[in-house]
Amino acid sequence: VLSGRLPAIVTTALRLNEPRYVTLPNIMKAKKKPLENVKPADLGVDVAPRLKTLKVAEPAGRKAGIKVADVAALVDKLKNEAKVI
Repeated sequence: VLSGRLPAIVTTALRLNEPRYVTLPNIMKAKKKPLENVKPADLGVDVAPRLKTLKVAEPAGRKAGIKVADVAALVDKLKNEAKVI
C-alpha cells in the first residue's frame, strides 16, 4: 500500500501482470511436499450456518411472445394492450 499527496502520477512496467508458468520439475517437487490439514476450530473460525432457507420456489412461467407484421401494428399493441405508450 502506498500513500501520497494528489495529484500524482503512477507508472508500471509493461509486463507487470504476465502469468508465470509452472515447469515440470516444480510440479514434481510440489507433489512430494506434505499437505497439512487444518480444521476451522483450530484457527478459531466459527463455520456455523448464519442463513436459514425458508422456501424455495420456481419463478412463474413467462407468456409466449407475439410477432407483429409492421411498426404500426407494434405501436398499436403497445398503446392499446400493454398501455406503455
